Amino acid sequence: MAKILVTGGCGYIGSHTIIDLIENGYEVISVDDNSRSNPLILDGVEKITGTKIKNYKVDLCDFDDTFAIFQENEDVLGIIHFAAYKAVGESVEKPLMYFENNMMSLINLLKCAQEFKIPWFVFSSSCTVYGNPDEIPVTELTPPKPAESPYGYTKQMGEQIVNEFSKAVPTQCILLRYFNPVGAHPSAIIGEMPIGKPQNLVPGITQTAIGKIPKMVVYGDDYDTRDGSCVRDFIHVSDIAHAHTLAIEYLEKGADVRCEVFNLGTGNGVTVLEAIKAFEKVSGVKLNYEIGPRRAGDVIAIYANNDLAKKTLKWNPEYTLEDMLATAWKWEQRLKADDTIFSGKPKELN
Repeated sequence: MAKILVTGGCGYIGSHTIIDLIENGYEVISVDDNSRSNPLILDGVEKITGTKIKNYKVDLCDFDDTFAIFQENEDVLGIIHFAAYKAVGESVEKPLMYFENNMMSLINLLKCAQEFKIPWFVFSSSCTVYGNPDEIPVTELTPPKPAESPYGYTKQMGEQIVNEFSKAVPTQCILLRYFNPVGAHPSAIIGEMPIGKPQNLVPGITQTAIGKIPKMVVYGDDYDTRDGSCVRDFIHVSDIAHAHTLAIEYLEKGADVRCEVFNLGTGNGVTVLEAIKAFEKVSGVKLNYEIGPRRAGDVIAIYANNDLAKKTLKWNPEYTLEDMLATAWKWEQRLKADDTIFSGKPKELN
């Protein structure tokens, strides 16, 4: 049973990936400083899997503390690196914070991967590396355009760092470019928990529908799209999670690669307004929203060609848009029904 280190394991995609790894026979440890996540999420992971996950509350920008984790776990065979700041708008306001955190944590991990001869490394990248592409859908060979935000630049630079690293050391690397992860575990035991005001569309929708937010803003309806709102490729978080397990399995089975990249999206472009209408349909709730100005850092339209991931990793997204929104809504409703779950005095997850 190979041991995998998941950074950002208490986060949204990280926690779902831990579940998928365990369900596919892997041993997992987590590293998360909980600066932007809730450690109680791992209680939900344990409830779902029956496995208690050890989390190291370590800032990966601290090399010595990061190094100590590997000294204690010399049998780690793979690293899946999620831990990073990810809010596009915040990155525009605080670029240096994003460059320092996202780059330093990556470099420290790669130093440890080299020192401890870790054979597999999977990097959490993003469709933001494509910028505003000339043509969609984008393939892995689509030339990157200038990123629209410092966050996007950290993903472009991160990919370059990992690619050059893979040329110099035996570690095999995979770059997974996510499109727009949404939804929650079907059990509604874990899901997305944005800190403060949601930066992403679907938690904004569900929090507005439940009453946490009085009114949601759609950022722009004057883009050159079919209804004027931005176009995105929404992909269920559990589908994203499973792709990471498949990436590790691909390397474990002896794939002859140094550094390979895969798009993770459904291949379907959905506008923001279409997503709102789909949510209203599955939930039966009329959403209170207004049209606002465009938001700095937003790409106009993007969706994936996912043929390579389907062919090479044998990955096939299973959740429909309606499934994604239904699971997100179920999770939001559960949070409201038992708001002590993630407070200072948590009840048992059920």
